[in-house]
Amino acid sequence: MPAPRRDPVLESMPLGYMSVDADWCITYVNAAGEAVVGQTWDELVGVDYWSVFPANAANEFGRAFREVVASGRPQTIEAFYPEPLNRWFEVRAVPVPTGLTMYFSEVTAQRLAQDRLALLARVGAELTGTLDLTEAVRRIPRLVVPELGEACLLTVLDDEGRPRDLGSWHGDPARRDTLTRYASVRLPAMPAAAPVVRALAGETVAADGADVLAAIPDPEAHELYRELGAPSVLAVPLPGRDRVIGALTFLAGSGSSTVRVDPLTAREVAGRVGLALDNARLFARQQQLAETLQRSLLTTPRRSPLGRIAVRYTPAAEAARVGGDWYDAFTQPGGGTTLVIGDVVGHDTAAAAAMGQLRSLLRGIAAYSDAGPAEVLRGLDTAMATLDVDTFATAAVGRFERAPEDAAAGRTRMTWSNAGHLPPLVLAPGGGPVALPEGPGDLLLGVDPDSPRTEWTVFLERGTTVLLFTDGLVERRTTDLDSGLARLLATARELADRPLEELCDELIERLVQGRPEDDVALVALRLDGWDAGGWDTDGWDADG
Repeated sequence: MPAPRRDPVLESMPLGYMSVDADWCITYVNAAGEAVVGQTWDELVGVDYWSVFPANAANEFGRAFREVVASGRPQTIEAFYPEPLNRWFEVRAVPVPTGLTMYFSEVTAQRLAQDRLALLARVGAELTGTLDLTEAVRRIPRLVVPELGEACLLTVLDDEGRPRDLGSWHGDPARRDTLTRYASVRLPAMPAAAPVVRALAGETVAADGADVLAAIPDPEAHELYRELGAPSVLAVPLPGRDRVIGALTFLAGSGSSTVRVDPLTAREVAGRVGLALDNARLFARQQQLAETLQRSLLTTPRRSPLGRIAVRYTPAAEAARVGGDWYDAFTQPGGGTTLVIGDVVGHDTAAAAAMGQLRSLLRGIAAYSDAGPAEVLRGLDTAMATLDVDTFATAAVGRFERAPEDAAAGRTRMTWSNAGHLPPLVLAPGGGPVALPEGPGDLLLGVDPDSPRTEWTVFLERGTTVLLFTDGLVERRTTDLDSGLARLLATARELADRPLEELCDELIERLVQGRPEDDVALVALRLDGWDAGGWDTDGWDADG
């Protein structure tokens, strides 16, 4: 049989071309095809296709080629061919009467670019989904394996510049525990020239696995790294806004493994991870600072001779953890115990600052004047107008007193006034609600200082519990206010026999499940001090 002749048309094609006969013997390959597969005409033509490309016998290429021959319908396949090529190829397989023709090109660069963009998009989407530092650290190593190596370790520098391995992930489940143990012991033993140490100093470092293994002085870390297969390493710094905040250590292939890490993709991933971690850290600091500011404005209430006082403040889970909700409890000069609950419009530092002003003004007015709740709120409204405190707020003030005749009868007088706030919840000792006088409700503060203020009075027996709260305890985006108030009443009645501190904790836990949509402030008084010798003056509690 004469040797096939070179076809000028096929030789001029930029695509690789190969043909096989019905017995899968290679009958032609053009110059572009020789360049793509790295073999010559003499090495290919006349040779069994499956012996030249044995990996195709069971991979996507082989399955597609056999299907094309059997069905007579062409197909386009993009897949990876392993050793010795280790590249991605796109092949157009076309059936012909004599067998099969294949038009092919290498697409490794395009495929890596697509994979890199997909990985970066996934990393960005995952990390922007949370500002919680712990959650971000947990996710990061899992996001990049196996696209960037067979394993990954995340190292973060703390505020004192000390490195800690906070996350790790291995693509092989059987090696995850070994990697976790290695991460727990490796850093103290690392020499200054170790890849991770150099990455923490801002350098991207690639190192052979055998060299890394030989440089580990700690016996336990050395043995664990050997158990991991002594993989090669690419260590990449995590850039923050003004300094390196950590490093990603990618463990790539070793020995016969074909796993490799693309440095460009690794650096781009590290840039996104560094920014996300820096954002999470800054957000955590702002949360802590804001909450510290808020709690500094909400001081511990004074002791009451009338019973136990408990207060709670829970910031909104999705806000900046600072807002305009406040509580207060203090004794006026005449001996009455005064409880206050309030809510300034807004959820930011401006609202917190306004809250601090209003709380201090109300305290001063109440302490100086010894006035009742309605007059205290009227005075606060007037002071806001006089001092140009440009804000709006709701507030409720309750004053609790016991004249000698009340003490003899075992009761306490409660007088309250309400400036656009939710009414107090009052529970009798058995848990039943105490009916309060109904009124039209007064105007909130900051609208009209001449608006009239109304007071209501009831007498409460020993063991009664009074709860003043902000709307974050009962309002939800998915339900109306009446439903929230009904749920509060039902829950409070169920918990009425609990100690006051436990009642407050359980109310917040059951109604907001630890993640309130709005700030929650609560102040509670239980009139439980009466005994045969009079009213017990020992006992209040304040927790935040």
